[in-house]
Amino acid sequence: MSATKADLRKTGISVVAIESAAVRDLEARINEDFVAACEYMLACKGRIVVTGIGKSGHIGNKIAATLASTGSPAFFVHPGEASHGDLGMITASDVVLALSNSGETGEIITILPLIKRMHAPLISMTGSLDSTLAREADVNLDVSVAKEACPLDLAPTASTTAALVMGDALAIALLEARGFTAEDFALSHPGGSLGRRLLLHVHDIMHKDNAIPAVTRDASLRDALMEMTAKGLGMTAVIDDEGRPVGIFTDGDLRRCLDRGIDVRSANIAEVMIPGGKRIAPDRLAAEALNLMEDNKINALLIVDENERLCGALNMHDLLRAGVV
Repeated sequence: MSATKADLRKTGISVVAIESAAVRDLEARINEDFVAACEYMLACKGRIVVTGIGKSGHIGNKIAATLASTGSPAFFVHPGEASHGDLGMITASDVVLALSNSGETGEIITILPLIKRMHAPLISMTGSLDSTLAREADVNLDVSVAKEACPLDLAPTASTTAALVMGDALAIALLEARGFTAEDFALSHPGGSLGRRLLLHVHDIMHKDNAIPAVTRDASLRDALMEMTAKGLGMTAVIDDEGRPVGIFTDGDLRRCLDRGIDVRSANIAEVMIPGGKRIAPDRLAAEALNLMEDNKINALLIVDENERLCGALNMHDLLRAGVV
């Protein structure tokens, strides 16, 4: 049976509405049980061990990854594998977070006595408050939903969304309680553009020493253009006798000079430079340099040391090559 475009859209809207309602219902359940679960995790001397099977297992994997990347060491253990040796990965210093919508998942119920025997705190996340898992847990987080988004009320949809959001709520509550910072986050995300934005500093990518385009303020415009061509950054700094920048001249400024009819062979750089110029310290994050350039709609920055002396230069292409943009 074929569905019309209107039918498909109607179904999509219905799913979003059902799952949105499931998430809104969680607000009332951020209660003392939620606080107790956070306190167990904050007091944990070992790792937070997340377990679940099927769709709950997929959600558990994501929750463990989010916890680990936000300052709460965690890993996922498959309950079936736990029954065949992997239970040795769990110690009394750990906290176990078990996910099961029914609260009666056989593989989890099987390992419950062993978890209780080693006295590891057990936090459950279930959709049934009367289930075995909810009763045996030290704390149960209620993630029950009125109905699944699946029209057959079979495929885990709203229930998995609710569990995922509750996991995020735990992770972010712990993040704030630990005072976790962007720098801390970067240490666990060194790869990819995220790591580069958080870890890369200006001194890592700036042009240094003889690669810095710079002329003195008594230089001619022609000399400045030669310096720009030689260094290839589309700009040059104009410095005083002590090496401090007093201005900047870019290829955009050159076009404006030509529009004004200025003779590039006879003009002095001090007459046409832009006084000042935006600057940044070499120990600042490259992402901050990007923000400064975007906010001011410029393509180049001068890098100055603690004495305001020119020590580097960079442009937007350097940030692009470094993967910061």
